[in-house]
Amino acid sequence: MNARAQQAVAGRAAGGLPPAAELASELRTASPAQVIATALQIVGRERLAVVSSFGTESAALLKVMADVDPAIPVVFLDTGWLFEETLAYRDTLVATLGLRDVRSIKPLEQTLLREDPDRELWFSDPDACCRIRKVEPLARALAPFSAWINGRKRFQGGLRADIAVVEDDGIRLKFNPFANVSREEIEAIYKLAKLPPHPLAASGYLSVGCMPCSSRTSADEDARAGRWRGRAKTECGIHTVKTS
Repeated sequence: MNARAQQAVAGRAAGGLPPAAELASELRTASPAQVIATALQIVGRERLAVVSSFGTESAALLKVMADVDPAIPVVFLDTGWLFEETLAYRDTLVATLGLRDVRSIKPLEQTLLREDPDRELWFSDPDACCRIRKVEPLARALAPFSAWINGRKRFQGGLRADIAVVEDDGIRLKFNPFANVSREEIEAIYKLAKLPPHPLAASGYLSVGCMPCSSRTSADEDARAGRWRGRAKTECGIHTVKTS
């Protein structure tokens, strides 16, 4: 354990968490495995969660996490609009990587009946649809945790181009262990570990979310160009609002 981690563990024992900016500076050149291991030492397994969409690049983060500790809780937002291929991929990766604690979180049924009874909210107000199907369920799921890990990368561009390795997420720390990695490094993880690809990747889906708001991407487009195509929207909201 390095000096920063030792200080952080002492801070946790005293009831606090180290400042995100200090951790971001300390871990700015750390490998994804080092970032996850540090998060685990700082927070403890019972207070740390990984949030995964089980999308086209998710297996890389989950593989690195499993190598550190396969029992770290994994939160999966089952929005009710996911591709069947994504649900099957979740099950495949759970078995392949030996993940021990995957929690599939769904939106509240009473919220869906009240705000989206006809299942057309994705078309009329996609921000509201994401709020009730992703943002609010994630806030509930993260309630027991002090920190969470996600798989955003700077090369994805847009609001992600300048993300730090660690961010302040209100009462929680948010770790971005893949912030610095390149697309080639992700491909190398898949190849070295012989990870199965998402079933839709071969069909041109380079980024997969909910069915109504995901489309195929051509070779000359950004990987996330197929998300909310034709709209100004580029994020679902779980990374643009604090979870506390």
